[in-house]
Amino acid sequence: MKFEQVLADLKNKKYKPVYFLMGDEPYFIDEITNYITENVLTESEKSFNQTIFYGKDAAVGDIINTARRFPMMSEYHVVVVREAQYLKEISNLSHYTDNPLKSTILVINYKYNVLDKRLKLYKSVLKNGILLEFKKLYDYQVAEWVNTYLENEGYKIDPSACVLLTEFLGNDLGKIAGELDKLIIAIDNKVKIITPVTIEKNIGISKDFNNFELQKAIIEKDTLKANRIINYFDKNQKNNPLPLTITSLYFFFTKVLTLHYAENRSRNNLAAVLKVSSYFVSDYQKAARLYSVERIKRIISMLREYDLKSKGIGNLNTPPGGLLKELVYKIIH
Repeated sequence: MKFEQVLADLKNKKYKPVYFLMGDEPYFIDEITNYITENVLTESEKSFNQTIFYGKDAAVGDIINTARRFPMMSEYHVVVVREAQYLKEISNLSHYTDNPLKSTILVINYKYNVLDKRLKLYKSVLKNGILLEFKKLYDYQVAEWVNTYLENEGYKIDPSACVLLTEFLGNDLGKIAGELDKLIIAIDNKVKIITPVTIEKNIGISKDFNNFELQKAIIEKDTLKANRIINYFDKNQKNNPLPLTITSLYFFFTKVLTLHYAENRSRNNLAAVLKVSSYFVSDYQKAARLYSVERIKRIISMLREYDLKSKGIGNLNTPPGGLLKELVYKIIH
């Protein structure tokens, strides 16, 4: 069962007695947990029928005893265990999950870890409740998630605006969701397609001076445009750290190298192989025409060298802006 299905069932008041939520992506774990704590019970019911435990301070025996209590003047009793990855002897929760009460909804948050499949607890939750593992999304999956998130709110996003957003915020879904929520509140209801201008105006990410635009300048071998972006980065280092820019270029050129070796050069296949939107395939194709395999290998080697320099290894005096200017000049020429 997927996140969307679980949330849909919860909204339709189809509850399971146990939810074991685990994995490296806390956003989905928090979304399900928050929905349950905010919506299953009324405010008046929560006083007697909702209990929150924290793994570092809780004992398994206390959680089990609480979960076995019947609700008072309510149909359900909600018990949440946050930070359950710190709970000692968590496997003993199977004494409850083997035969959970239908009137109790037990939610276990097991972040940044996964439960051993060999444990009896794993098997009993799988049998009597819902057990979900949420993995961190890869960078190429974040754009699709952003599109879905906005579609659910009645908006669309321009592909270049989506790249601009994810380049700046990374793959922290909680952070991205927060910015998208603020964006939706800020923009005019008549605006249904979010563009780079929308992002710049409401989130403060420059539509002209960012890693995506620098990448395009390198593809076009436009030294003047590249230097303008580098100068902007140098003046705004907090929002444009050099290691992040180098990482962005590294991933770009490794994808161009992958394209060189692709046998099927159709647009759809390249999009699948490179794990990018088909909208951007032409950028990689253009880069492949301008940069040979041998040239890209040398560029990747340079990127590794300058990554070390950006961290102070083999570099004594050159500031970040100077390093990036050197690097981009060598790439283009």
